[in-house]
Amino acid sequence: MKRREFIALLGGAAAAWPLAARGQQAVAVVGFLNSASPDAFAPYVGGFLQGLRDGGYIDGQNVKVEYRWAYGQYDRLPQLATELVGQQVAVIVASGGEPSVMAAKAATSRTPIVFGIGGDPVKLGLVASLNRPGGNITGVSLLTSSLEAKRVGLLGELVPKAAVIGALINPNYAQAQAQEAEVQEAARTIGRQIVLVHASSEADFDPAFATFKQQKAQALVVAADPFFNSRRNVLVELAARDRLPAVYEFREFAAAGGLMSYGTSLVGAYRQYGVYAAQILKGARPADLPVLQPTTFELVINLKTARALPLDVPPMLLARADEVIE
Repeated sequence: MKRREFIALLGGAAAAWPLAARGQQAVAVVGFLNSASPDAFAPYVGGFLQGLRDGGYIDGQNVKVEYRWAYGQYDRLPQLATELVGQQVAVIVASGGEPSVMAAKAATSRTPIVFGIGGDPVKLGLVASLNRPGGNITGVSLLTSSLEAKRVGLLGELVPKAAVIGALINPNYAQAQAQEAEVQEAARTIGRQIVLVHASSEADFDPAFATFKQQKAQALVVAADPFFNSRRNVLVELAARDRLPAVYEFREFAAAGGLMSYGTSLVGAYRQYGVYAAQILKGARPADLPVLQPTTFELVINLKTARALPLDVPPMLLARADEVIE
């Protein structure tokens, strides 16, 4: 081959290199860390993926999502978070409450983190302030853990003759102590007695409900907790079995047959996680993305369940409901 022909060939190959490199370029990877299980959280994952799509990213095309689920075993989260950091993901979406984001925070101070929690991220030391988070972390505070008093009050309205109210709380949840104090204070305010019972695994549920029965609880507050949310069908069935009027944190409990729920839209929150993840993939810094909080809360009442108990729903309470399930 003549020297001039060789140079021309080399030049053509060099021109083709950028095209080949673009074709082989790896897509960005988003780590999705959750304290619960994928089956119960499928609708929420759908919201998250929709948020990514809204930001221009489609899983399997121009982004890849690596999922890590703890199945309610919060002590697994540190290892799962470390795995995601080791894979050099572009951002970690730490969902399913405080245990996930605390594990992610401990695993990295560099990788951007988008959280979804029920408590106050400033008090938890996650961010410097809501408007200017600072550092590598931002997200959404759902305020679910600060609504226990409201749920106790609603239950008191719905079951005015319930002198004893049970409260089911997961002691492994970061906000457990605050939840206990809140439900106790709320019960004192309306002149009711509270029976606190702990459960951190599904094996604890039957003994917990046996304790409520023994202590003559006439109504039940299921405290906000990602693990309880992942086992909502079981909890709703146990409450129905014992004919125990119960209030829960999310609409999905009422849709599954629970009597009443009060909280924000979790599907909408997960969509926002996806939106923030997409913005970070485009170059936004978590320090510049304000922590978001819900501005609306929904009261959902399942009338079919109320009739089965049987229980008359006060007209004033019914009128305040955002959704009534017939």
